[in-house]
Amino acid sequence: MVMMAVFKKYGVLRICLLITSATLAQETTMARIETGTYIPLYGNDTVAVQVDAFLLDKYPVRLKDYLQFVKKNPMWKRSNVKSIFADNGYLKSWESDIVLGDELNENAAVNYVSWFAAKAYCECQGKRLPTLDEWEYVAMADAFKKDARKDVKYTEEILSWYETPNTAQRSVGQGQPNYWGVYDMHDLVWEWTMDYNSVMLSGESRRDVDSDQNLFCGAASIGATDLMNYAAFMRYAFRGSIKARYAVKNLGFRCASDIN
Repeated sequence: MVMMAVFKKYGVLRICLLITSATLAQETTMARIETGTYIPLYGNDTVAVQVDAFLLDKYPVRLKDYLQFVKKNPMWKRSNVKSIFADNGYLKSWESDIVLGDELNENAAVNYVSWFAAKAYCECQGKRLPTLDEWEYVAMADAFKKDARKDVKYTEEILSWYETPNTAQRSVGQGQPNYWGVYDMHDLVWEWTMDYNSVMLSGESRRDVDSDQNLFCGAASIGATDLMNYAAFMRYAFRGSIKARYAVKNLGFRCASDIN
């Protein structure tokens, strides 16, 4: 069962075929992330950020999931998408608008999608993109602990994944889930967050809007709370280098949802 949802954002009328919550429960498994606190890489090392309980997709959005979205929402076809919402890289690996091609694994994480496209997909599922704090809070867990960032093995494993070529072609959910039961936070693709472009401010200023002198990687490292967490540095630097319309080879996403 589906129902029509109409959104008007960024000056564009967006019409989505929105799956009902009952169908979503059958088609998409989400993990419940309990309320907690963490100290961000960029922030006062004595001030913890509270993350309220929320739901997060256990897996990144797959190619076949995004293909169905495109078929139901033609404005997000490669040939139709407006240039202000996606650059020329958008879905460039696909054979055509609605054909993945034999070289792509339909169970792999979708990539070559812009922030606008990822946001639209999540909204059409009745969800949203996770915030940066939510994503990092979940990503700091290993298989056994909520926060494994001080574990050398945890950091080494993440860095080895980042250095492995062609991870984006592997099927999602093949590895070990983390403490929360969430898969593939590090080992397949980078992932969009709702506020991805807020990360390069140093100290508590990353939540302010009147400071721009620290919007660069070098300046941001001054306020880092853990100078040895190179894996996190890589994520933050990458996020700080992209724009919302960019569609990048190793960049995908997953959706989140509030708990009412």
